[in-house]
This record gives sequence, structure tokens and C-alpha cells, in this order.
Amino acid sequence: MPSQKSAAKQAHIVMNGLAFGESPRWYDGRLWFCNWGTGQIIAVDADGNSEIMLTVPATLPYSIDWLPDGRLVVVCGREGLVLRQEADGTMVTHADLRHLSESPWNEIVVDGRGNIYVNGGGPAPAPGQHFGPGTIVLIAPDGSVRQVADKIAFANGMAVTPDNKTLIVAESHANRLTAFDIAADGSLANRRRWADLGNGFPDGICLDTEGAIWYADVPNRHCVRVREGGAMLESVDADRGCFACMLGGAEGKTLFIVAAEWRGFEYMISDARTGQLLSIEAPAPGAGWP
Repeated sequence: MPSQKSAAKQAHIVMNGLAFGESPRWYDGRLWFCNWGTGQIIAVDADGNSEIMLTVPATLPYSIDWLPDGRLVVVCGREGLVLRQEADGTMVTHADLRHLSESPWNEIVVDGRGNIYVNGGGPAPAPGQHFGPGTIVLIAPDGSVRQVADKIAFANGMAVTPDNKTLIVAESHANRLTAFDIAADGSLANRRRWADLGNGFPDGICLDTEGAIWYADVPNRHCVRVREGGAMLESVDADRGCFACMLGGAEGKTLFIVAAEWRGFEYMISDARTGQLLSIEAPAPGAGWP
């Protein structure tokens, strides 16, 4: 079981009035994130000045990352497509995942070698369930697509270590972080429990230079920093569900959190604008990918 975490800290509000922030990424001096329900991808600087960078043909879920050459890739979850933004701003299909699953896709991470990992999909959910067991697929730099993991208990955030050797995924419905070794060809092997989170429900995650992971937790309304093995180091409280987090800022030591009031899957798209972008200083800078 996880050890007792230290006293929780409070974050500062950077932005208010978002629909549903997700998939935050620190890129090119700004924090980028998806504003689910609107199709918008927004970038915001340290002073809170925001800009809508593009609008994609998806409502939710959708997530973002960048190829090594700087081109943006977007997972359009319900559409089963990974789109790529070209230098002139046009969007083209980078990969079609519909032949692998008709279930929605969720998160994306691109490692330092250009391997793209996308999770979600998987078998159709059982009657009365919103999601079936998830999978992880690899889109290799040559464009080939193949499944590299299955039976993920609600696949959520993913991160790759700086040496490109380990992928860690949040299994929200199993209350754990799970690790895989990454082979030379991008395949995943040696599946193992990275951390048992007790009553924690990990959503989006990010790594720091001390080898710890921050995970966002919707029902518990906080973000928690945890070591491999499950030792909880500290937490940041919010007054609404925390969906994802990312380390960034000038020195990489600002933890950004996207949070919103959670009313259930059937109310994810609504006119309510309870989404916030929060920030707080962290003990160690970000590392790895995304």
C-alpha cells in the first residue's frame, strides 16, 4: 500500500472558464492543452495570455504531442484517426486506427525516437459499462501500425523515460501505474506494476528528473507525486477533479494542472465552463516524454 503523503498544497489559478481541459503539454515556451467539448487546442504563457492555436474535427476525447521534427500530431478519439499538422498549417491523416477498434482512443505520447504510442480502443464495453479493456498501439516512424499491449484497465496518461527504455501508463480502473520495457523496435514487454496507488485513480501523468511521477486524480480532486513502488511524496489539492498534469515553465519546475467539475460521462459535453488551468511550483523539473 502507498505510504502516507505529506500535507497537501494549494495551486494558483492561471485560467478560468474552460470547457474541459485535457492533454497538457509544455512546448516551445508555452503550455498547450486540449479544451474538450470545443475542439480547441490552446497555448498559454506564464502570464496567463492564451491563444487558440487550432480547432480540430473532434469534440472528445482528443490529445496532442509533437513529432521529433516539430510537427503536431492529434488523436481524434471517436473518429479513430491520428492527424498531423504540416508546415503550412494543413491537417492530414497520419494514421488510421479504425481497423484496430471501433472504441474511442484516448492518450498519445511520442518518444525521443519518433515512436508514437496511442492508448484506448480495445473491445466493446460490456452492457452498462462506458469502456472495455484498453490497448496500446504503436505507430512507428515508417508509418506501420500495430498493437503492442492489451487488457489495460481504462488506459489514461502515458509517459516515456528519458532513456526511451520504459513506458508507464495510468490504469485508472485498476488504481495503479503500469510499466513496460520498450524494445529497439518499439515493442512493449516485461509488463509490471510500477506503483500501487491504493484508492487513487490516476488520469494524466508526467515524469520528473528524480524519477517520480505526478498523477492527476479526478474523484480525489488532487495531483499526487509518487515514487516507483508506491511511496507518495506530496500532493496538490483542488476543489474539482484533476484530469491531467504537466511540468513546464522557464526552469521546468512549474506543475500545471487541468481541472474541472465532474458530473459523469454523460455530462462531459455541456455549456458549463467549470474548467481551470492551475499551477504550482514543484520540487523537480520535468523529464522524458511528453
